[in-house]
Amino acid sequence: MAAQPGSDDSTTVLTAVRAVRAVRDQAEVEIIESIIDWCVLHQTDDEDTASFGDHGIPLAGHGAPWVLESAVLELCAALGQSTDAGKRYVGAVLEVRYRLSRTWERVAAGDLPFWRARSIAEQTMCLPEQGAAHVDRHVAHVAHQVSYLQLKRLVEEAQARFDPVEAEKKARAAADGRHVSIHTHQVGINGTVDVTGTLDLRDALDLDDALNRGAAALGAAGCAESHDVRRSLAAGDLARGQVSLPFDDAGGQESVVPPRSRVVLHVHLAEAALAGDDTVEGCLARVENTRSPIWADRVRDWCASPDVQVIVKPVIDLAEQISVTAYEIPDRLRAQRELIDHHCVFPWCTRPARSSDIDHITPHDQGGTTSTDNTAPLCRGHHRAKTHTRWTYDRLDDTTYLWRSPNGLFFRRDHHGTTPITGPTTPPGET
Repeated sequence: MAAQPGSDDSTTVLTAVRAVRAVRDQAEVEIIESIIDWCVLHQTDDEDTASFGDHGIPLAGHGAPWVLESAVLELCAALGQSTDAGKRYVGAVLEVRYRLSRTWERVAAGDLPFWRARSIAEQTMCLPEQGAAHVDRHVAHVAHQVSYLQLKRLVEEAQARFDPVEAEKKARAAADGRHVSIHTHQVGINGTVDVTGTLDLRDALDLDDALNRGAAALGAAGCAESHDVRRSLAAGDLARGQVSLPFDDAGGQESVVPPRSRVVLHVHLAEAALAGDDTVEGCLARVENTRSPIWADRVRDWCASPDVQVIVKPVIDLAEQISVTAYEIPDRLRAQRELIDHHCVFPWCTRPARSSDIDHITPHDQGGTTSTDNTAPLCRGHHRAKTHTRWTYDRLDDTTYLWRSPNGLFFRRDHHGTTPITGPTTPPGET
C-alpha cells in the first residue's frame, strides 16, 4: 500500500533525500578543494611550446594559473574522467576559484552546487578579467537560479563593455550568419521538410506575426487543423503571395479576415542612449521581451521605419495598493504584479510573470480580495498545483512568500530565489 501524502514515512524519505544530497554536495566541495591544491602544486609559468607534459597549459581564462600538462593528465585519471572531460571540469574549477570570487565563496560555503557555478564558468572563460568580474558581480547572488539564456545575455553585455573589439567581430559574424535553410534534401516519408534559420529580431517578429495572422485567417475560413499546422500552411501561402479569402458562413454573411495584430516590443534605453551619447551606456539598450542587451543603433534603425509606432507608456507605481471588488484581475493590477515579482513565485520556478496567471493567495471564494497584497504570479502548472493539491503559501511581504509542500517541507521564495527552510516553521496565522 502506497504511503499517503503527509504521512510520517513520506516525510522521513524526503528528509533522507535532503540529508544525502547535503553529504554529496559537501563531498564535491572537498574534491574541488583537492583539485585546486593539486593545480597549485603543479602550476607553472612555463608557457613555451615544449614536449608533451613538460609545459603549462591554460585551462581557464586569463588570470587563472597554467598547470603542467602531465599533472593535468594524472589528475583526470584520478578523477575517473577522460582527459578531455577532465580538462573541462578542472578548467571550470579554476575559472570559478580565480576569476569568479563571489561565486566561489558560495561554492566553498556549501551554499551553491558546483554544477551551477560550472555553467557560469563555461561561459565566462572567453572574457577578459574585468568582464568575468562584471558577470560574477551581477550573477553570484542569483547563481542558484540564473538560466542559460539570462547568463548568455549577461556575458554578451560584458563582452560589449570590456572587449568591444571581439564583440564587434562576433556581431559581424552573427550578421553574416543570418540565413533561412529549407532542408528539401531531407524529405520525410510523409512529405514534410524542416526549415531552420537565423533572422534579425524585427524580421523574426514580423514573420511570426504574419504566420499567426495567416493561421487565424485559415481557421476563420474553416480549416480544422491545429494552430501549428495552420502556421505551416500560412508559410506556403506567404511564399506564393496568396492570402486567405473571406468566405460566406452558414447564414450567408461574409466573414471578415482577422485584422493584423500589433507586435509590441518593450525597449529600455538609458538617458545617455536617448541623447545619442557614444559611451557604453549610450550604446546599449535592453529588450524586455527577450531580456537581452542590444545595440542602441539597431533600436534607432527600427524606430526610423515608417511602419513603426513608438508609444511611451506611463510608469506604474509599484508601491500603490490596488484593490477591486471583482474576481477578475484588472490590467493595472496584473502589470503591477508582473513588474514587482518578474517570475512565477513558486519555489525554483523561473517562468516569466508576463506569461503567468495572477493567483489569489487566499481564494476569492474564501474571502480573499483582488488586491495588491493578495495576488501573485503563478505559471499555469504551479497555479494548478496550488489550486488542486495541498501546496499552500503565504505572503510575508510584497516580494517574499513562504511555501509549504504537501509533506510539510517549507520554502522561502523572494527576489534572491528559493531557500529551503529546515526545522519547525509556523506559517502566519497558525499556532
